[in-house]
Amino acid sequence: MITIDISKCSGCRRCEVHCSFFRSGKIGRSGARIKVVKIEDQGLDFPVVCRQCRERYCNHCPEKAITVGALGQIIVSPTLCTSCGACENLCPIGAIELFEGLPYVCDLCDGEPRCVQSCTLGAIVFDPKSAEYISLKEFKKEKHGLNPEEKRTQFTLAMSKTLREQWLRQRRS
Repeated sequence: MITIDISKCSGCRRCEVHCSFFRSGKIGRSGARIKVVKIEDQGLDFPVVCRQCRERYCNHCPEKAITVGALGQIIVSPTLCTSCGACENLCPIGAIELFEGLPYVCDLCDGEPRCVQSCTLGAIVFDPKSAEYISLKEFKKEKHGLNPEEKRTQFTLAMSKTLREQWLRQRRS
């Protein structure tokens, strides 16, 4: 499972670049399966990537085009996928987004995630032995109708709440 330490992320987007290049041979945010959300007015940078959640919302694909691999990664079958967008709509944190007609979601790069390898600050960590899948139930509420970018922003704000409160306490003292 990939975990993120928001206090270490500088917002360099190196993870996006490496992911996009490894998967498509091109450099561009839209081709990346990890997206860094930047909330400038709060000084936040947070990479959003599939968290291999306990609920596996995306696995409710009506075409059965999404399966879960041995590492817990999401595998999309391009031959079964009809680009219906159900997986994109079902993911509560915006970790799946249709790009060029296919759902782009982290597949853990066959156990060697390029985003982790590229992060020199240690903000992104991969522990293949971790079987502790997080629940995203609380993020599912009231996310219907939001696009993936809006979901990622909401997720970032929720995940950074403790850190922002800590920063405010330090600033006051």
